[in-house]
Amino acid sequence: MYVVVAGETVQPVGGAARRPADLAGAVGELEAAERPRWVWADAREAYPPLLERGVRVARCHDLALTEGLLLAHEGRYGEPRTARAAHARLHGLPVPEEQPSAPGTLFAPEPLGAEAMAEVLADQLGRIAALPEPGRFRLLVAAESAGALVAAEMSYDGMPWRRDVHDALLTDLLGPRPVHGMRPAKLQALADEVTAAFGHQVNPDSVQQLVKAFKAAGVALKTTRSWELKQIDHPAVAPLLAYKELARLFSFHGWVWADQWVRGGRFRPEYVVGGVVSGRWATNGGGALQIPKVMRRVVVADDGWVLVVADAAQLEPRVLAAMAGDGGLARAAGQIDLYSALAQSFGGERDNAKIAMLSAMYGGTSGDASKLLAVMRQRFPKAYQFVEDAAKAGEDGHLVRSWLGRTSPPPSARWKELVSGPEGTRAARDRGRFTRNFVVQGTAAEWALALLAVLRGLLPEPARMVFFQHDEVMVHCPIGQAEEVIAAVSEAAAEASRLLFGSTPVRFPMEAVAVDSYADAK
Repeated sequence: MYVVVAGETVQPVGGAARRPADLAGAVGELEAAERPRWVWADAREAYPPLLERGVRVARCHDLALTEGLLLAHEGRYGEPRTARAAHARLHGLPVPEEQPSAPGTLFAPEPLGAEAMAEVLADQLGRIAALPEPGRFRLLVAAESAGALVAAEMSYDGMPWRRDVHDALLTDLLGPRPVHGMRPAKLQALADEVTAAFGHQVNPDSVQQLVKAFKAAGVALKTTRSWELKQIDHPAVAPLLAYKELARLFSFHGWVWADQWVRGGRFRPEYVVGGVVSGRWATNGGGALQIPKVMRRVVVADDGWVLVVADAAQLEPRVLAAMAGDGGLARAAGQIDLYSALAQSFGGERDNAKIAMLSAMYGGTSGDASKLLAVMRQRFPKAYQFVEDAAKAGEDGHLVRSWLGRTSPPPSARWKELVSGPEGTRAARDRGRFTRNFVVQGTAAEWALALLAVLRGLLPEPARMVFFQHDEVMVHCPIGQAEEVIAAVSEAAAEASRLLFGSTPVRFPMEAVAVDSYADAK
């Protein structure tokens, strides 16, 4: 292992520090010769400067991500997770507040020295070794740290994004790009229709004005959300719904958005590894995880290249089958379409099987869910009991963990107040629904991280992963590599399954296609 102090020092753990004139060059030489596991305080700060110099590394240990995982496991959710904070805790010093990662920020604290980082590393490895399932947690740390490398590389490489196609699409949907502060022509026309429907000026962007206008027309609204508007019979509803949809596109993926986030023909968001408590990723602006379907036609491969887009079929039910060790559900999960394989148990209806599985994982009870859950309890008792136990733990205020050891947040002080009052039953059940899904969704996120880590090592040069969302991955590669990349995706899925669950009859199929445009993948 080598400790890297951002921009300055490279030092083998337990060895003498080197302060090379060209840190990136030194890291590149060591990577080529030894392929070590690099240790750094935070990949978001340490890795981008190396990428800019053309240096990529295979493995790392991210101290900040690891500290966050360990603190959560120890029931210390929310404490600062930086390497500096971890070092302060080791020595009983005041713990500095956590600062957002922002390389080059004015007045940023001095980086932690290599010896101090080595101390934090040794402490983390010792805490992991003392856990009930250290092997699983080590895999979680390795996968989370690999995710940090993937996230930085995807931000650096960027997703292909055709500005000319984007402009043409926006112009077709909204009208020509307006001057700053004005609405596009088609959006303004819809706003005028809303005003005409009410007979007086109403700003469709103002919830207060809309609620007041509908009230004057004899319609009481609690919100102006689309699902509530669709239940109303009023001439303003149709143009208002159309306005809301286009206004969202204009605000979140319009011309101003592209000016900020698209550079050099690439969409370059900042991904946040473990940004959601379940382990799923988030983004720091840019909306990479909420690209509207209509915008997918803007994601176009370079000339001579293709996009290989793959997603895992019915990932969470398969994860549940593997975790619970339910033989019947595992046999069904050995098929490509799990819900079709389960249909016979639910009256021959695939949709019934899907409702039962989703209700079990998310705590649904409406409609036919209760009846279908009774069937699931009888036919697949281990799977049913697995999520029931997680729900019961949550209702009782306990923590639950994913397969590799990611830990749910503890109950809040407000929850403890509610659970002891007249709303106690409802509050308990709400938390039970959360913990019921946490164990499945968290493990699905771990499987996806393992997939990314393995796939990253299998991709041929110059293929690059350029997008990841929950259970979907996109690779940009030369046309001639498409078949090799598709095979690599399949191999990575199988290896991720083996790493997490060992020998299991559960299949985790990744359906991959090579397309010119992201829109053609669905």
